[in-house]
Amino acid sequence: MGAVLGICGAAQLACCCGSAACGLCCKACPSCKNSSSSRIMYAIMLLLGTIVACIMLSPGLATAMQKVPFCDEATSTTSDLLVPNSIKVNCGIAAGYLAVYRLCFGMTLFFLFMALIMIGVRTSKDPRAGIQNGFWAIKYLVLIGAIVGAFFIPEDENETFGTTWMWFGMIGGFFFILIQLVLVVDFAHRWAESWVEKYEETSSKTWYCALISFTFFQYALCITAVSLFFVYYTTSDGCALNKFFISINLILCILVSVVAILPKVQEHQPRSGLLQSSIVSLYTLYLTWSAMSNNPDPACKPNFSEIINGQTGPSTEEGNPTFDAESIVGLVIWFCCVLYSSIRTASNGQTERLIGSDKVLAKDDNGSSGSGNDVHEMESGGNVWDNEADGVAYSWSFFHLMFALATLYVMMTITNWYKPTSDLSTLSSNEASVWVKMISSWLCLGLYLWSLIAPSLLPDRDFS
Repeated sequence: MGAVLGICGAAQLACCCGSAACGLCCKACPSCKNSSSSRIMYAIMLLLGTIVACIMLSPGLATAMQKVPFCDEATSTTSDLLVPNSIKVNCGIAAGYLAVYRLCFGMTLFFLFMALIMIGVRTSKDPRAGIQNGFWAIKYLVLIGAIVGAFFIPEDENETFGTTWMWFGMIGGFFFILIQLVLVVDFAHRWAESWVEKYEETSSKTWYCALISFTFFQYALCITAVSLFFVYYTTSDGCALNKFFISINLILCILVSVVAILPKVQEHQPRSGLLQSSIVSLYTLYLTWSAMSNNPDPACKPNFSEIINGQTGPSTEEGNPTFDAESIVGLVIWFCCVLYSSIRTASNGQTERLIGSDKVLAKDDNGSSGSGNDVHEMESGGNVWDNEADGVAYSWSFFHLMFALATLYVMMTITNWYKPTSDLSTLSSNEASVWVKMISSWLCLGLYLWSLIAPSLLPDRDFS
């Protein structure tokens, strides 16, 4: 399936080069949907931007730029002979956290611009459909232009741009976390309902055992996480805030687990159970861990290299944040979540049922938005499936807004929610990010709790 979508995305890219190339590519992809291939192409944009941002944080980048002749920082003895000083540029701005902020600023503007011009599009017959599903070379040039332009924004001694954009990043990242919360709750319900339905249909104990096993496994992970939190994040007498965070979220996780199996809740939601609660609890504890990791007090967060070496004491050194194995693993997990949540949220409105909304922002690709007659034969023999001739399969404007928020979230994630400076050796933790993540964890539990009790409190509304 991934290969098919990749070919479809390549076909869309080739369409900007001419109809012949498009026909040739579509021949290899006989059921290429515009709605799917376009989303993949925009996801590739986000992925490429993320990769470039990670390169900007590479510790060896500044050293490597010293070997580039046209950079002011060039140390080569032949650089002055090859490139005059009048045309040399400051390459130092392309490295560091502030460089990531500038790159993501350009990407965010691009997606916001796309969101604005796609407002009100109902079908692919709209003239703006060509911009959404084609002109990829031009859109990449516009994106690159926006990013390059961001590096010409002046930065004063007070770091006005970096500080201001940091607050925009935290706000955008917070809203994207909220969207992920809705998806986590929706995913938990769908997973449990799917397995319970299969168990009821087949009466196979395999599904029953799988339900029990995954539930116990995830609660075991929760217990392990809480234990590790108390061991490594509360070692100092001044870590009362961490103790409060761990304790309150532990109590709330137990509360929602109990509510999920109450007879009154089971009466209105027979398939509600501990599997959903375990998933939500695990995600809540992840947010708790992420928040405590941003604690400005180094005595209240461990040094993972010391943990590996068997030391349980807190780290008293600030240390230079580097792109180590932990960051790489976290970024991989993050990107999987961002890609899933961005595409899934923008491609269907099924999560709206969590709040009983009658208005769906985006339709499901598998729904009735497309027409079976939207398959047009190409002269080359391949098929192009325009499944949005009668109605868009997802809200194009909302999709780009999602990716704008996703860009802000990735900006804050790969910079560890630190305050931006041009020097990687002088970084300070951002206490506001601690509260952003903790409030998000409480909203996650509140959202899940509402999804449990809403059918009981509002019996006249359809939550099915």
